[in-house]
Amino acid sequence: MSVKLTTRKNGEVTIIDASGKLTLGEGTGALRTKIRELVDGGSKRIILNLADVTYMDSSGLGGLIAAHTTVTTAGGEMKLLSLAKRVHDLLKITKLYTVFEVFEDEASAVASFPLAKPADIQA
Repeated sequence: MSVKLTTRKNGEVTIIDASGKLTLGEGTGALRTKIRELVDGGSKRIILNLADVTYMDSSGLGGLIAAHTTVTTAGGEMKLLSLAKRVHDLLKITKLYTVFEVFEDEASAVASFPLAKPADIQA
């Protein structure tokens, strides 16, 4: 089974709940597509919840970096939530832990985004 992505909103923050395997092929492609859709739709505050990701390979890591780059380039922020031990270890080993802001609970992750300034709000 590849990755399953569902999105929901928490205020102005979009949360992507990922479950399954984030690996080469469908998994990273699905993540890339979902991130692009959200950014194109105006989402600037994105949390990727990885609590139910059971496995991630190097392509999965590449997918995370690509997603982060897409969001950042569009002027947004992407943060990670609830890393499984294996994913956490993978980020530590590859030193990518320094690239992402990682949170253990959703409330802290949502609260970490700056409050919207009037210029951020589109009419």
